Amino acid sequence: MPDEPVENISGGPGGGGEIDEFEPGDGDSRAEAVVDELGELYWRKAYGGRDGFECLVRTILSQNTSDKASQPAHDSLMERYGPAERLAGTLADADRDELAETIASAGLYNRKSTVIGEAAAWVLREFDSTGSFDRFVAEGDPGEVRETLLSVDGVGPKTADCVLLFAGGRGGVFPVDTHVHRIARRMGLAPPDADHEAVREAIEAEVPPEKCGFGHTAMIQFGREYCSARDPACLDDPEACPLYDLCDRVGVDEFGGSVVDPSETVATGD
Repeated sequence: MPDEPVENISGGPGGGGEIDEFEPGDGDSRAEAVVDELGELYWRKAYGGRDGFECLVRTILSQNTSDKASQPAHDSLMERYGPAERLAGTLADADRDELAETIASAGLYNRKSTVIGEAAAWVLREFDSTGSFDRFVAEGDPGEVRETLLSVDGVGPKTADCVLLFAGGRGGVFPVDTHVHRIARRMGLAPPDADHEAVREAIEAEVPPEKCGFGHTAMIQFGREYCSARDPACLDDPEACPLYDLCDRVGVDEFGGSVVDPSETVATGD
């Protein structure tokens, strides 16, 4: 079984959590069956243990870009503004132009530097310190933590859920990024026109809590290796995709060799 890729935002020794084992499900949930099959392909891991505010910053850096681009930005930021236990204070006082230059590899650096600086100031205003915020993420009521994070400008559902998962170690949290959004609708695990929140709700209702975090990271890897937006493996050969028998292939025309977003099938009636 392959190691978890270091370049994955949750991956490698710095990703938090620990290797775990999960029993295959015996229910009738296809979403759980998909996650179980992913468990045969990839690492199985229970997440948690990252510093809450650092995780928030790292997830903001990952917005609208790849891990390959955001990881160097995170490393540069931590080198200049760390350590993690004082991060909110140093970032709140940081010169915005200098911060933007530091995280330039992540793209949208002017916007992200503003979001990070304002989030740091908010943490100090509401929690007094980085450590108090970290404890709130790890120990607070998950629903309250999520709603609190969503109140911060620039923090959306995926960012909030990643903090809950990778820092808080909360079960039953399945963050939805572009890969998960595409794959869940393509496979038929959620309606073809479901938005990110509807996909999250559909999957979290069907996958046991202890498998959600692993399912999120493994589905991202599956999207990179097999189920890309424009060239899914099933177009080459049914046997090229290990999840072929569990997939409805919504928006995929195997015979014509074309692919559309699943939402387009609703408009056309296909």
